[in-house]
Amino acid sequence: MQKVVFKDLGRMEYQAAWDYQEALLQENVRLKTAARQSVDLDDTVNHLLFVEHLPVYTLGKSGHIGNVLIGEERMREKGVQFIRTNRGGDITFHGPGQLVGYPILDLEKFDPDIGHYLRNLEEVTILVLAGYGIRGERSPGETGVWIEPGVKGKERKICAIGVRCSRWITMHGFALNVNTDLSWFVDIVPCGIRHKQVTSLARELGRPVGMNEVQMAWLRGFEKVFGCELVFKTPLE
Repeated sequence: MQKVVFKDLGRMEYQAAWDYQEALLQENVRLKTAARQSVDLDDTVNHLLFVEHLPVYTLGKSGHIGNVLIGEERMREKGVQFIRTNRGGDITFHGPGQLVGYPILDLEKFDPDIGHYLRNLEEVTILVLAGYGIRGERSPGETGVWIEPGVKGKERKICAIGVRCSRWITMHGFALNVNTDLSWFVDIVPCGIRHKQVTSLARELGRPVGMNEVQMAWLRGFEKVFGCELVFKTPLE
């Protein structure tokens, strides 16, 4: 069974978390390159990071700037950053009340198939939602987790997913709206998908939800879906 080192980074600016991910990915790429010479893949280290970001809009490498409906001056007034990133997907928002997870995994130790990896990330969140009596589903051709994706006019996205993979090492990940202030999404076309809504666990349940309980539910689902064992460490370890 593969081990995955888990760290909760707490609240952190997006760029700092991105830099940390990038360092972990590059170290694994270095280890993998060295290990190839001895045909040993056990040197790479799998990680899972949880973080809650300060308000930021991030645009994926294939995203369209036209899906950003707010100018730089207005962003400054609202106290939200804008960052172009190297993940897949389009524009999204990260901020308080949202559970963001970044798996840095060596998929050659799991299943070297990006499509399957994305479906597994979706499956973990679907399991979490089921624990709250909510039916999370996939929407054909649209990565992420949705509620009522087949009911026109009621489709609403609760979890966005965008990843990057280098030498089968992953980074970036998912953003699950727990108690997120959904008004932040008014100034963008979320994920570049028009005429569909964004929702949160709190909105669906009609009450605030404890972030810690959602985190623990996601971790349990992660171990189950990925067939791995989490090793808990502090951010300084």
